[in-house]
Amino acid sequence: MSRFVLTLATALVLAACGGDDTPPAAQVSETPGHPPGTGAYPGSATPPIPQVTGKVVELAGWEVTVYYTAVQSLHTDKSTEVTGCPTIDCGKNRNQQRLGSFPASFVKAVKDEGTGKTTDGRYLNWSYDTGYWMDTAPRDTDGRPLRPWISAAADAGALGAGSRFTIQRCGTAEVTAEVCAKLKAPTWTIVDEFTPGLGGNKHVDVYIGEETGANFTDSDLYTTLENATLSAVRAQ
Repeated sequence: MSRFVLTLATALVLAACGGDDTPPAAQVSETPGHPPGTGAYPGSATPPIPQVTGKVVELAGWEVTVYYTAVQSLHTDKSTEVTGCPTIDCGKNRNQQRLGSFPASFVKAVKDEGTGKTTDGRYLNWSYDTGYWMDTAPRDTDGRPLRPWISAAADAGALGAGSRFTIQRCGTAEVTAEVCAKLKAPTWTIVDEFTPGLGGNKHVDVYIGEETGANFTDSDLYTTLENATLSAVRAQ
């Protein structure tokens, strides 16, 4: 289920200002885990991730799902034609053209997950308000590159943009100890939004980077945590 929501205004500004160079977000000392980074380059029009400080709160009963970037080379089924924008700076009904022919399962994964890496190193991305487009990186809702094991998505009413959290307990779902440990290790940052209707009041989606093998969705890592407990610093 894709969670990418890219506004046309953001896309136009990003294309004009070279938004690919945006580095990671600033660290929040109140939240345990590895430091997320250092904010946007001076002069970049890509919105920086908000600085968040405040009290750490424990949030129980959450659903945690994962999302990833599909990799074309891992998909070998029959190809299908894709139409969309040749760059990030056009809307759903403007400048639509043939983008190429890609494996059908890859195209479906791009629509479900939001991003896919093609064999030539470019990215086929998708959002509900733009459709498909070609890009140089997988993107969050404000056009920043997604960062594996840091970027996360939520509805704004659940955890606002810039909120940071760690997973303290993996809850009641059957997941391996190894996967649970991997998901608990990072400090995640909310930079992305669900496609309307796919989120919820206690639902976060965490970005784990590129799929690592064929039939990735059958792997232990493509999982859902139920009744998980988060430790979070909320954006106000």
